[in-house]
Amino acid sequence: MTSHSFVKRSLPAALAFSVSLAAIGGPSAAQDIPRQDPDHCQGQAEIRPLQPLSIVSKAHTANFMVEMADTPMKREYGLMCRKSVAPDRGMLFDFKTPREVAFWMHNTLIPLDMVFIDARGRVFSIARNATPQTDTPRPSGGPVRAVLELAGGRAAQLGVLPGDRVRHRIFPK
Repeated sequence: MTSHSFVKRSLPAALAFSVSLAAIGGPSAAQDIPRQDPDHCQGQAEIRPLQPLSIVSKAHTANFMVEMADTPMKREYGLMCRKSVAPDRGMLFDFKTPREVAFWMHNTLIPLDMVFIDARGRVFSIARNATPQTDTPRPSGGPVRAVLELAGGRAAQLGVLPGDRVRHRIFPK
C-alpha cells in the first residue's frame, strides 16, 4: 500500500510498526490493514477532481494538481499500485489535525518523495526517494497536518526545503 501512516506502540517489536488509523482517528483506532500483493495490483484511477497546490520557495513557485486523500479509505490506498506519477501531479494526505505520522511503501510500485507539512502550511520535513515495496517507516519527526506525495526525486529537482510554504485550500493563507 502506498504510504500508510502508523505510530509506534508499546507492543512487541514485530508489531511496533503496525498500520495505524491514528492518523485518522487516534491511537485507540490502531489496527493492521490487509496488504495486497503488488503482482496483483489492478492499478487505481486518479481521484477526481484534482486540486491546485503550490510550493513556494525562495527561488520559485512550483505548481501541482493533486489528488486528495482525505478519508480513511483514500488514505489507506494512497498511490499504491500506480506505475507513475506525472511531474506536476501528487497526492495530498489531509489528517485534519496535526499529529506525528510515518509512511511506508508496501505495495507502492514507484519511488516517492514525502513532504510532511505542518498546520501552518510549512514544509516540516521531507522523506526523499522512498524505496518502493518496503515497510521501512518514514516518520514526520513531529506533528504535521498533511503529507504531499510526489514522484521520487521531484522535491530535490525543485529545491524544496523545510520552511518552504505550501499553498492549498486546507492551509491558512
